[in-house]
Amino acid sequence: MAQHVAYNSRADIPERYKWDLTAMYRDDTAWEADAARVPAVLATLTAFRGTMTQSAHQLAGVLHAHEQAGRLIDKLWQYAARHRDEDMSSSRYNALFERASALRDKLAAASSFLSPALLELHVVKFALFMQEEPALRTYVHFVNNLQREQPHLLTSSEEALLAQAVGIASSPQVIHSMLTDADVLFGTVKDERGVEVPLTRAVYERLVRSSDQEIRREAYETFFAGYMDHKNSVAAIYAANVKQSVFFARARKHESSLKAALFADNIPVVVYTNLIRSVRNHLPLLHRYIALRKRALGLDEIHMYDLANSLLDDTGESIAFDDAAATVLEALSPLGTDYVGAARAGLAARWIDVYETPNKRGGAHSAGCYDTYPYLMLNYLDTLLGTYTLAHEMGHSMHSYYSFRTQPYHYAYYSDFLAEVASILNEALMTHYQLQHAQDKQVRIRVINLQLEIIRYSLFRQTMLAEFERFAHKTVERGEALTADLLCDTFYRLCKEYHGDGIVVDEVARIEWAYLPHLYYNFYVYQYATGVAAASALAAQIVDEGEPAAARVRRFLASGSSAYTMDLLRDAGVDMTSPEPVERTAKLFEQRLNELERLLERE
Repeated sequence: MAQHVAYNSRADIPERYKWDLTAMYRDDTAWEADAARVPAVLATLTAFRGTMTQSAHQLAGVLHAHEQAGRLIDKLWQYAARHRDEDMSSSRYNALFERASALRDKLAAASSFLSPALLELHVVKFALFMQEEPALRTYVHFVNNLQREQPHLLTSSEEALLAQAVGIASSPQVIHSMLTDADVLFGTVKDERGVEVPLTRAVYERLVRSSDQEIRREAYETFFAGYMDHKNSVAAIYAANVKQSVFFARARKHESSLKAALFADNIPVVVYTNLIRSVRNHLPLLHRYIALRKRALGLDEIHMYDLANSLLDDTGESIAFDDAAATVLEALSPLGTDYVGAARAGLAARWIDVYETPNKRGGAHSAGCYDTYPYLMLNYLDTLLGTYTLAHEMGHSMHSYYSFRTQPYHYAYYSDFLAEVASILNEALMTHYQLQHAQDKQVRIRVINLQLEIIRYSLFRQTMLAEFERFAHKTVERGEALTADLLCDTFYRLCKEYHGDGIVVDEVARIEWAYLPHLYYNFYVYQYATGVAAASALAAQIVDEGEPAAARVRRFLASGSSAYTMDLLRDAGVDMTSPEPVERTAKLFEQRLNELERLLERE
């Protein structure tokens, strides 16, 4: 098994492998100085209440004041959140995080008069204002979208009340993170060297990919036993999250929480339903892949914990982070010199926090705001998968880089639906690069296996989770209790339906839903599946067309939310209202599966 690099203390890590948060604030004292400015900035904003639509100058003034407040508080929040990521048990940064989150709530409350006032402004009057005041001319799509939202906006006082509830609504997500990243003790397990190691999320994700089935089994069962020990608590936390989702959907007069979630990005419900229907139609491909894994691994029985490891012995694999970064930059070269140059500069500027340390937030993610770096957090594994994870998160950060650099603040943040497209596109380009440069059959098998795993995880598994999430919300909408047993039974049933009779779904698999933080983002997970479909289509266009397709993708990355999500993707070359991208991705899965079967037959 590859050597896993982890440190007992952040102080032991070379500076070049830690992100540079001083680029936001020199220190906590500087943060405090900016936090002290917030009351005055919010007072400037609220001073426009009742007068903002009286003139073009007043309207431009309130929108500018809202932007300044948003940018200030975004930066305060990012600093606190990123330091909190470094050590989830830190009382100091948990306190700063809570304060920054409270400032976000105050901004929402202070700006609650904006939307109702804008809706009262007749479109003709707004057009006249735009002629008088050039600063308003970029707000056309913003106002048009606001008009679309009009049936779901409330009065100023009601909006203010809902804004105050936003902080409470985020509590389940925060509690789940604290419980699972800091408080739950998962015990210890033996790694492949026979060394007893504390089981964290990062360690679990490494060991479940071990070439030794017994190590995979012990890691899986021990890890999820920790969640099973807290199943009622975690179920109560998740149920509270679903209830707040249903509450806000009903408060805004949406037919369901699903429609409310999709409405935010103007996504037709047919995109969600088409996805589930299309993926279910292709489940025999997943069953065939599972059967191939069972044969290739020489297993009498294949279990859920046997799905993530390499089909080949990767004992000797060890990819240093610097080598991984160089490979990623080379693989992404079809996106153009501007893209690669900016990514290389980001590495030098220390956008990335690379290695695992005790109590560091698990997994990997990209984060940042309009006035900061588009930071990346990793718990780097020195494997091919670790290289792909870097490429994935770099896709997110480069999307933010292009959007923040190009768009005004009010269009800078792209929709959740688009968030996974750029990241999975990078994974697809990594696969193209690896297969182009594969020196022998073993490398080709490893790369194809990894692409199949990416599609299995992003398309099949995330669609299964989307079904699970839809079930949970419908249960609450019917007024029924969302108990631990119901959640576990439902997840177990879906696991068996999706994975087929050829796999053993162990009892402990019932609790897998409990460790998934993305379920707290309310109908986010399906976007991994649509993301892999859209990204696969765009990657194929780049490979086939070269620079014209790459230029379309760069324009897409720079578009932020300046148009509706479906339109931005359509301009890039993909129509996600059609089942066709999902069907093409399933076809790609089948083609790779055919090739892997041929390669393994000749082993």
